[in-house]
Amino acid sequence: MSHKLFSFSTIPLFFICCLPPLVSSFPSAGRFGFGTYDFYARSCPYLPMIVTNDVQTAIRNDNRMAASLLRLHFHDCFVNGCDASILLDDTDELEGEKNALPNRNSVRGYEVIDSIKADVEKACPSTVSCVDILALAAREAVVQSGGPFWPVQLGRRDGLTANKAAANSELPSPIEPLKNITAKFIAKGLDIKDVAVLSGAHTVGFAQCFTFKHRLFNYKGTGRPDPALDSSALPNLQSICPNQDSSNTNLSPLDTASVYRFDNGYYTNLMQSTGLLESDQALMGDSTTAALVRAYSMNPYLFSSDFAVSMAKMGNIGVLTGQDGEIRKVCRSVNN
Repeated sequence: MSHKLFSFSTIPLFFICCLPPLVSSFPSAGRFGFGTYDFYARSCPYLPMIVTNDVQTAIRNDNRMAASLLRLHFHDCFVNGCDASILLDDTDELEGEKNALPNRNSVRGYEVIDSIKADVEKACPSTVSCVDILALAAREAVVQSGGPFWPVQLGRRDGLTANKAAANSELPSPIEPLKNITAKFIAKGLDIKDVAVLSGAHTVGFAQCFTFKHRLFNYKGTGRPDPALDSSALPNLQSICPNQDSSNTNLSPLDTASVYRFDNGYYTNLMQSTGLLESDQALMGDSTTAALVRAYSMNPYLFSSDFAVSMAKMGNIGVLTGQDGEIRKVCRSVNN
């Protein structure tokens, strides 16, 4: 039986009764001081349909885009909170986040958000924030890849500035220790369970060779591959990422078994010591996260349920509400 959950209205009642409780674990609307799940029901009733259709078109044109939109949302929320600061272009007065080291030539999907925003502006001008569009697009990208649905609280407002320095220092790196990554999550109001759950987003997408090539040839100066990486994975990875600088931007799937499908295969890979990124495989080196990896590898419904809850939690980091921030007309720049 597939665990693909598009929306609760399309799932038979007998099926819902057998699933883990996806909704009961979510915060009640308004708990975080901003809007409700139907915040735009009257002011922009076609918003869900516009986002769904535009994300579907984007993924049809580029099957990597689902993972890119999910990552774009994550990289936004971890810097200054969820405020669409990552979408701002550099200006003479503003140094944006797009060229921070974790984002430059890596984060994608800006033009998809631009397109959705343009369509939303036609339907309901100056009404929907770019950050709410980004949160909805990330959710839709997961759903259309076979992953879970989760309610998204709406009513966030867009930030007026960006923070390149924070993007450089606060975004988790694929080569830093698990304790450092966990500390960055805790600083955002998340916890070690969220680390294990949200890392599961790596069930879709690709990584550039420079993020993991150090594991393939000369790990920590030993002249040998990383012993935590199963040797059966080496030949293919070394062919994709030869030991030369010219291969740094080559791409390898994060989950070779189901490259574009959102499932629990990521955790199966970790159990088999074939996690691509060092930060991913490190989850097996901590008793708390290793227990979660084992549980998710055996129970895809548990992973889907917990991932939905953690994504809703992450989407509420540092939101701007009320009179703070603004509703941008164009996501790449603040209003005049």
